Amino acid sequence: MKALIDLPIEINQTLNIIKAQYNLKNKAEAITLVVTQYSKTNLEPELRPEFVKKILAGDKKYKSGIKFKSVDELKKRYKIDY
Repeated sequence: MKALIDLPIEINQTLNIIKAQYNLKNKAEAITLVVTQYSKTNLEPELRPEFVKKILAGDKKYKSGIKFKSVDELKKRYKIDY
């Protein structure tokens, strides 16, 4: 995806520093690096792609609970009368 954005001078300078430090080709790579690092450290685990992959793959750590064959069975277990 391509985007044209207006950056404050300080942010532009910071991106140039990151670009130089990591020997990146352009500011798009610098932005990608910053966003990737942010997502690894600040996003909730449930929002991270690797967490979703674990869930979809059937990681037993995240499979817990009681299985019910029907809604009636669930209502009976938890004494629900409606």
